[in-house]
Amino acid sequence: MSAAGAAPAPLLRVAILGTRGIPAGYGGFETFAEQLAVRLAARGHHITVYAEADGRAPGLDRQYHGVRVRQRRRPHWGPASTLAYDCACLWDARRGHDLVYMLGYGAAWACWLPRAFGGTPVWINVDGLEWARSKWGPGARLYLRAMEWLATRSATRLIADARAIAERMRTRYPRGAPCSFAAYGAEEGARPQPEDAALLARWGLHSGGYLLAVARPEPENHVLEIIEGCLAQPGALPLVVVGDVQGRTPYQRRLLAHASERVRFVGGVYQPAQLRCLRLHAAAHLHGHSVGGTNPSLLEALACGNWVIAHDNPFNREVARDAADYFGTPAELARALARHAGALDAERTRRSALARAIVAQHYTWEHITDRYEALMQAQRAGDLAALARMEAPA
Repeated sequence: MSAAGAAPAPLLRVAILGTRGIPAGYGGFETFAEQLAVRLAARGHHITVYAEADGRAPGLDRQYHGVRVRQRRRPHWGPASTLAYDCACLWDARRGHDLVYMLGYGAAWACWLPRAFGGTPVWINVDGLEWARSKWGPGARLYLRAMEWLATRSATRLIADARAIAERMRTRYPRGAPCSFAAYGAEEGARPQPEDAALLARWGLHSGGYLLAVARPEPENHVLEIIEGCLAQPGALPLVVVGDVQGRTPYQRRLLAHASERVRFVGGVYQPAQLRCLRLHAAAHLHGHSVGGTNPSLLEALACGNWVIAHDNPFNREVARDAADYFGTPAELARALARHAGALDAERTRRSALARAIVAQHYTWEHITDRYEALMQAQRAGDLAALARMEAPA
C-alpha cells in the first residue's frame, strides 16, 4: 500500500538492458540485474531482462525466477559488437514497457529509440567514470566522454550508484537529464563454513594468515601500489592477489615481477563460494579501485566483516565511511598495515561489526530494491515532487 488506506501502486513493466543476461555469470551489471529483477518480479512487477542469445534462437524467451529473459543475438563485429547488441535490444524494447533501464552509456546515442517510437521513459546508469579507465585507448576515451555527455540528452533520467557520481553529473551537466542516486547492493550474513579450511588449503593459506586484494590488473585499481605498500611493511602478511594477471600488458608484467612468497598471484576466482571464503578468512582486504562508483568488491568485503584499507577517494569513503583506513601512496598503506598488525582483538571485533552494520543499514539488496521501486513508481506517475526529493543530495 502506498499509504494507509490507499490503493496499492500499479504494477510496473520494466525492461533492463546492457547486460549479457541472467543468471549472473560475468560482472557487476549482471549481478545487479539479477538481484533487482528477481526481487521486483517477486513483488508482482513484470520484468524483462535482455540477454545474449548464446546459441539459442534469438526470439525465444525463457523464464528465470519470474523474470522474462529475452534473447537477442550479439553480432561478431569486434569492438562494435556490444554497441550493435545494445542497439538491437533498445529497438526491441521500444514499446510495451513503462520504463527501459539501460546499464551503461556506451550506446547512449541509440537510447532515444524507446522514447521516440513508444514514448517510453529511458533511464541510463552512468557506471562511474568509465572513460577514465586505462584499458581504453585515446579514441575509445573520446567516444566514451562523448557518450557521457550524450547520455544527459538522450535519457529521461540518469542513475548513479554513488552520491559523488550523482553530484558530479549534476554539476557538470546542469542542463542535462536529472540524476538520481541508487546504490549497488551486497548479500548479508556471510559466515565461515566447515569446508573453508579445505578451500584455503588449495591455495596454501590458513585463516587470518594473509592479506587480500581482488581487482582487475589495471592502473586505476592501484594493484602495484598495494604490492609496494605490503613489501614496504616488514611485518606484513603475504599478499594474495585475485585477478587475471597473465603478463599480457606492460602493467601486468610489472606486477608479476614482484611474484614471490610474499606476493602470490592466484588468478581469477569466479566461484562465489570460493571468493567469499577468501574474503572471510583474510586478515585484511586491500581495495585500490578509484574510478568507479559503489564498487561491488568493496561492498562484499564489508559484508564479510573484513578489516578494509581502501584507496583514498570520494567513492570509497562514501561507502566504507569510518569502517576503513585509507591510503594514497605505498608508504601510507604500509603505515596502515602497521596499525592493523598492532590492533587488539577488541578493535578487530569492533571494526568487523561496523563493516557489517554499514551493509545492513545501507546496502542490502532489499533496501536497494525499495529505492528503485519508489523511483520507478514516481517516474510512472509523473510525481515530480517525489522525484525531486530523491534527487536531492543527502
